[in-house]
Amino acid sequence: MDVTQAKQEHLLALKVMRLTKPTLFTNIPVTCEERDLPVSFLRLLEYVVTAATTDKNIFLGETFSSYISVHNDSHQVVKDILVKADLQTSSQRLNLSASSAAVAELKQDCCIDDVIHHEVKEIGTHILVCAVSYTTQTGEKMYFRKFFKFQVLKPLDVKTKFYNAESDLSSVTDEVFLEAQIQNITSSPMFMEKVSLEPSIMYNVAELNTVNHDGGSVSTFGTRTYLQPMDTRQYLYCLKPKQEFSEKVGVIKGVTVIGKLDIAPGYGDVRLSLETIPDTVGLEEPFNITCKITNCSSERTMDLVLEMCNTNSIHWCGVSGRQLGKLHPTSSLYLTLTLLSSVQGLQSVSGLRLTDTFLKRTYEYDDIAQVCVVSSQ
Repeated sequence: MDVTQAKQEHLLALKVMRLTKPTLFTNIPVTCEERDLPVSFLRLLEYVVTAATTDKNIFLGETFSSYISVHNDSHQVVKDILVKADLQTSSQRLNLSASSAAVAELKQDCCIDDVIHHEVKEIGTHILVCAVSYTTQTGEKMYFRKFFKFQVLKPLDVKTKFYNAESDLSSVTDEVFLEAQIQNITSSPMFMEKVSLEPSIMYNVAELNTVNHDGGSVSTFGTRTYLQPMDTRQYLYCLKPKQEFSEKVGVIKGVTVIGKLDIAPGYGDVRLSLETIPDTVGLEEPFNITCKITNCSSERTMDLVLEMCNTNSIHWCGVSGRQLGKLHPTSSLYLTLTLLSSVQGLQSVSGLRLTDTFLKRTYEYDDIAQVCVVSSQ
């Protein structure tokens, strides 16, 4: 981070330290001597963690965490201390402070500590602005700020290619093959938790990334789910029109969106997935969806609040801002939600917000799924 020091001498000292998780270190052992350790034992040491460096980059989708400490270096009592942390991006300014209330007083050699978290959702320059205001014993109001600049980078490079299938008579069919090339452009190994293709309402999809072995299905990438720096993987999918659409002349030829590629190199603290949703619903007729909410953290319990925001076409039914209760580490809960669409056609389900009341952090979930809305008449 680049730090701009305050020129004026103050009674309080502000220190900001970025918090990072350990870095994954991979080492694939090669045995060549008779006295080498068994391969089964060496594989236990294949993946280890090392202490992260202070200049570790931040990538899109990661959680930015910082420890903020305000220390009283003077020999007098300071009153009405207010610490505020904002994150400035290219498009918005976000308040990351857990509390907006001022501390009544801070004695000599005492400090005020806070930890802030934010899931970065924009690429480019980010500036953390930490502001401190306080009152001296003489009643003089003091104020100073510090700026910490960092860059948010893109972790993956994704390229897609489409191929039209051909029949035995060299005529083009309605089947489409999608090839997705995913490259890890970071300097560290990346754990690929999920790569899948979610087809549109008109298509069925078949994943071609596994082979049959000993009566079971084995990934073409082997047992290792880690993608090394600058390595590339190729995923292949076959999309075939559903029978009710393939029989209609000209319907498939006019389709411009056949699906959405879902890549998860690592989930955030909270994961929302869709368990059930109808393929087709009637216009302005309520329908239900089932969501699964998972606390991906292995350390802390979350207290979540659900907000439902309407869009131009999707309208949620029920009370927004309700408490979901405590969600323990690595546990999940299921929710059945009701909504309706006021516009015909292929509509995207969006507008769910989950807020962690302890960290004051909000997770936004848009384009969760798509549903085909038809006239009810």
